[in-house]
Amino acid sequence: MKLNFSFCLFLMISMVLVSSMAHAGIQLWDFDKIGNEKDWEEANGDWKFTKGIFQEVSGGEAAMHQIVRGADWEKWEDYTVSCKIRIDEGASKWAGLIFRAQKDNHEYYVYYLNVPDNKTEFWVHMAGAWNTRRAVSSNIAAMKKLQKDPIEVDKWMDVKVVTKGTVFEFYINDELQGELEDKDYKKGAVGAWCWESKASFDDVMVEGDTVTNTLAVDPQSKLSTTWSSIKTRPWKQYFLD
Repeated sequence: MKLNFSFCLFLMISMVLVSSMAHAGIQLWDFDKIGNEKDWEEANGDWKFTKGIFQEVSGGEAAMHQIVRGADWEKWEDYTVSCKIRIDEGASKWAGLIFRAQKDNHEYYVYYLNVPDNKTEFWVHMAGAWNTRRAVSSNIAAMKKLQKDPIEVDKWMDVKVVTKGTVFEFYINDELQGELEDKDYKKGAVGAWCWESKASFDDVMVEGDTVTNTLAVDPQSKLSTTWSSIKTRPWKQYFLD
């Protein structure tokens, strides 16, 4: 009796999925449910949870931000953090994603969108004033897709940062914008950030081996449905006579 190709492929994919699910944890804030706000720690600015999104509504200060301190955030080391960001209005029109935030709300990394120049920037914020910071790179040039479909006001953008030790990868709409290195912060939380701009945030997600999983499996999800279909399929169809 021989195994057919479909079954072999099924086994390989299953092993990868099980291994990934066993190690990587996920925490998600989609702002659709009451209670999402309990993990967020206000630093400065005027922030509101409204209509399923998280917004800074004043646009009046430099480095306005909030930090989300999810379960065991102090252990978050190498992870991927992503969210949807929309810059609504303001003088600077800058908004971005915080990562590896420390206990002191002044200390964190931020990767942000710069609407006027259609570029992105990577900065380190440090103890002192809210605007105490230094640039790792203030000019990450837009790649091909972002040149054709630029950063604009009132447009949702998918922003993602992948942390690997001292190296960081930056993505906009799943396109790699750049890879840079810095050694200041080794672990830490994530958050939302804007500078003299009103901005909206949604679907903030952090995923990694050091992240404690708090995301419940949705029984109606595609993965659950697919797995159920596989389990109920007659096993004999995977074999050849």
